[in-house]
Amino acid sequence: MGVVGVKFNNRNKVYYFDDNGLKLKKNLTVIVDTDKGLQFGTVASFVPEKEINDELEYRKVVRISTKKDYLQHLTNLKDAKLAINKCKEMIASNNLNMSIIDSYYNFDRSQLVFRFVADERVDFRQLARDLGSYFKTRIELRQIGIRDKAKEVGGLGPCGRKLCCSNFLKEFDSVSINMAKNQSLSLNPTKINGVCGRLLCCLKYENDCYTKYKEGLPEVGDHVTTNGVKGKVINVNLFKRKYTVLTEQNTLVEVEGSHVSQE
Repeated sequence: MGVVGVKFNNRNKVYYFDDNGLKLKKNLTVIVDTDKGLQFGTVASFVPEKEINDELEYRKVVRISTKKDYLQHLTNLKDAKLAINKCKEMIASNNLNMSIIDSYYNFDRSQLVFRFVADERVDFRQLARDLGSYFKTRIELRQIGIRDKAKEVGGLGPCGRKLCCSNFLKEFDSVSINMAKNQSLSLNPTKINGVCGRLLCCLKYENDCYTKYKEGLPEVGDHVTTNGVKGKVINVNLFKRKYTVLTEQNTLVEVEGSHVSQE
């Protein structure tokens, strides 16, 4: 059995399927069987045989897409865009506080999904009934987070490069304020928050390295004894693995990371 990674709707997230014995190539479009019906996707990767988890039951690639399949996919994309306008009208008529991000049909049009953002929980049951009655298909209204919205909209980060979430990130890792503290960054929200208003995803990238580099080094404010002299740590140079101690004699001593005992 071969396993391939497939992407949908030009998103970065990859889903894995049994190749069903088909001769597939990267960037080839395929029809796959999912728990929400047939989907049109693009082959993004191949899983090495030794990394295939035999305990998982992979759904299958149904077929390599045909010209007819591709034209159906284009029709679905066009109709899904038109559906957004109708959904917005119904949202206004139901007086709901929510913003539609996008919509998409599955390949066989048995389901129409609308993704939205909202500041709080929304009772959209009547809206779902209205949409189902109008479009004559199963409706799913899916609330997503503000980070997901940034991923869809895209933009440039403070580094000047394309947002990581819309460029290559497949999943959102948990990011905490402790990561910023661990890297001795200013806790000014304008410095450590991304365009989505949440903590920068890149705080996660180097956090483990900072944690490793700090091994054997005291924190600023620690009272230490070095070479028999007691004092207080007033500065730490993480990359040189040195720190500065203000001794009880009011002198400054620069010490290497290994020559310390903390009190």
